[in-house]
Amino acid sequence: MADTDDLSYSKDHEWIRLDGDSVATVGVTAFAAGQLGDVVYVDLPDVDAEVTAGTEMGEIESTKSVSDLFSPLDGTILEVNGDVVDSPEIVNASPFGEGWLVRVRYTTLPDDLLTAQQYAELIGE
Repeated sequence: MADTDDLSYSKDHEWIRLDGDSVATVGVTAFAAGQLGDVVYVDLPDVDAEVTAGTEMGEIESTKSVSDLFSPLDGTILEVNGDVVDSPEIVNASPFGEGWLVRVRYTTLPDDLLTAQQYAELIGE
């Protein structure tokens, strides 16, 4: 996970990149994308929607299953990745890059976010 060491992670398999000015980019991890299989549909919250850490903020559907997307932060949605909505397979191809999901203006960071090493241990790597 060399290029992802600077990210934080949730136990629900989302990654968080702090972008500054209380803004964070959120996506699903490569592990989650791999577990899902081929992603065929992504439902994301609307811009300006309020999200709460640990609560559902959307859905991700694959050829195997439908899973809830959980917000890892409290805050307001600033931007959604329309490319992922139009081409959900980007989540599989580039989960830590072009496959990001939302940008959030967060109010506080949860104290249960994991480091890259802690997340690797969680998923057994």
